[in-house]
Amino acid sequence: MEPGNHTLVPEFILLGLSEEAQLQPLLFALFLSMYLVTFTGNLLIILAITTDSHLHTPMYFFLSNLSLTDICFTSTTVPKMLMNIQMQNKVITYEHCITQMHFFLLFAVFDNFLLAVMAYDRFVAICYPLHYMVIMNARSCGLLLLACCILSFLHSLLNSFLVLRLSFCTELKISHFFCDLDQVVQLACSDTFLNVLVMYLTIVLLGGIPLTGILFSYTKIVSSILKISSAAGKYKAFSTCGSHLSVVSMFYGTGLGVYLSSAAIENPRATAIASVMYTVVTPMLNPFIYSLRNKDIKQALRKLVS
Repeated sequence: MEPGNHTLVPEFILLGLSEEAQLQPLLFALFLSMYLVTFTGNLLIILAITTDSHLHTPMYFFLSNLSLTDICFTSTTVPKMLMNIQMQNKVITYEHCITQMHFFLLFAVFDNFLLAVMAYDRFVAICYPLHYMVIMNARSCGLLLLACCILSFLHSLLNSFLVLRLSFCTELKISHFFCDLDQVVQLACSDTFLNVLVMYLTIVLLGGIPLTGILFSYTKIVSSILKISSAAGKYKAFSTCGSHLSVVSMFYGTGLGVYLSSAAIENPRATAIASVMYTVVTPMLNPFIYSLRNKDIKQALRKLVS
């Protein structure tokens, strides 16, 4: 390790959501409860879909993968935060920080792609119902999922490698409860132009393209639903995508809200508190949205419990 202010950094310090000692037990209890609800709820969705043969369709195949991704997404950040609070130790090693950042980016982008694929699935089901099983066959579903995995992995790997080339100063405090890519890059002493360029370029491409696909799909879906003559037919068609639309609104709404507010306020601690919405709250609420608004999931959960 080189002496001086530039080093390969053995560890970072995660300041978390609050440094007040009296709030730490409350934060621990709150986030432990939220994590357990997220893990249990999404696991029940996966088990219900897996065990009920009536749910072995493309829509529920992607939903089960979304639930698994939400479990992994939350598990990259919350357990480490709980461990730091319990042990009263805010340190995260350089290796663990890079690893956490890699998997956080991987599952965040994978979640994003899955929501776009699920919108495409609903578009085909409503706009081309007679060709649905031909277009969304098992092979097509597998290829779509594989493409999501590869693109997500390449994105996280690229950003991780770009961070590995940086050298860091002695001030290594991160005003967050996990290793956020943007804040880690800001701590670097070396030139970060390439990192910032790639980071914002990938945000525009990997965030904008799926969002555009979702908006296009729902534009066509709404157009098709309006052409249905009966009110019952319109309700039935829209009910099949209502849950997904709610999840999409929460995911993009909270994510965009955090980044727009961080750009306007420039308060890292406020950004960390706001990011709880899309990193913890949204994955926790997804199972409730899908189970409460979906009769098939309700029936499968009743069978699973009984």
